[in-house]
Amino acid sequence: MRNNLVGKSILIAAGLAMGLLGGCKTTETGNGSPAPDTKSGSNTSSSTPARPSPKSDGNAISDPIKIGLVVSLNGDLKPWGDDSFKGATLAVDEINKAGGIDGKKVMLMPGDSNSSPEAGKSAAQKLIADGAVGLLGEVSSGITQQIANVAFDAGVPVIAIGATKTDITAVGDNIFRVCYTDDFQGPVMAKFAYEELKLRNVALMTDNKQPYSQYLSKSFRAAFEKLGGKVIHEEFYESKQTQFAGQIENLKSKNPDGVFLSGYFNEVGPIVNQMRQAGLKVPVFGGDGWDSSELLTSGGEAIVGGYFCNHYNSKEDRPEVKEFLSKWMARYHAEPGTTMGALSYDAAMLMMKSIEKAMKANGTKSRDVTKAIEDTENYPGVTGNITLKGQGGNPRKPALVVEVTKNGFVWRKSYKPEEIEN
Repeated sequence: MRNNLVGKSILIAAGLAMGLLGGCKTTETGNGSPAPDTKSGSNTSSSTPARPSPKSDGNAISDPIKIGLVVSLNGDLKPWGDDSFKGATLAVDEINKAGGIDGKKVMLMPGDSNSSPEAGKSAAQKLIADGAVGLLGEVSSGITQQIANVAFDAGVPVIAIGATKTDITAVGDNIFRVCYTDDFQGPVMAKFAYEELKLRNVALMTDNKQPYSQYLSKSFRAAFEKLGGKVIHEEFYESKQTQFAGQIENLKSKNPDGVFLSGYFNEVGPIVNQMRQAGLKVPVFGGDGWDSSELLTSGGEAIVGGYFCNHYNSKEDRPEVKEFLSKWMARYHAEPGTTMGALSYDAAMLMMKSIEKAMKANGTKSRDVTKAIEDTENYPGVTGNITLKGQGGNPRKPALVVEVTKNGFVWRKSYKPEEIEN
């Protein structure tokens, strides 16, 4: 949203009927990429060791009820931040109009991560100091890692919107997400490339500044090779790079029949444009980091026909999707530019639903809200059915593969976790 929205608190009553989900991304350079899970195709952490519990009980449930939102209202990731802000605002306004949570209004307190881990950490610290009983955010995994560390120390629950880096939830049992993880979407795209696109010898293009991209490439490689395919070459670049001639020439010399681009939309569009100009015409595909309407702006005709993994699609024939889009259009007069609008709406609703549940059980602190989030089962979110109970903070959810067309992103195939794990 706009800068003048950052400092505004949005009051909203919340009586609550329900909630949910995220992307995927990583802007931090110091985390490194996590070791792959033993079950590389899994979309759950149910087999992982018990997560540590915060020593603090966190903040008190106040009146109004304070919920913090850390998103990129400025910087390179602003398209995701804008939609995240709008989605959370839509959810809180809806609950406000329904009467509030036990008669108490909800105050949504936005904090700007400015697309950087350092600013995200500072924003989370301030929101907690200002009394937030829970935090929403971020889309970037690198920023979310910092939010999670701060929240664990303070005992405040976090529901990540679109952060898919697999090990973020291992920080503590108060860290959750409403999106799938990278150890799921990598195998999804490997299966799609091998079985649907019939590719056998592919190359990788990895953003070496992004742990998200590094891990996603590793996850894809392992799954593709397990299926019988070969990764014949890997090239590297860094975020904010604009010229890729050297990498593209190296790719051409290897003669791949497809290229997996695991980075963000900011660089993916220009890379594919330059690939086509250089005569490399093979299929291109990637992860949810592609998800922005700006991909079509920067990629133009070159990116049309590409495929990427995503969390939901506006054309899905589900009542939750239709109802959400109707509400969104009535307020904002245009569809969300990214999936983060729906994921943020789901995350905000899930946080409020959990606060309501905690209060009904006479809970008074963040710790009680954390327990209520953990107990979530079969919530019908906009982005899919969500169960968190016993999953280590990571919901088991389906993933979609969408195709880039001149008119936007069109659903092509869905994959359930059990289809990837088998």
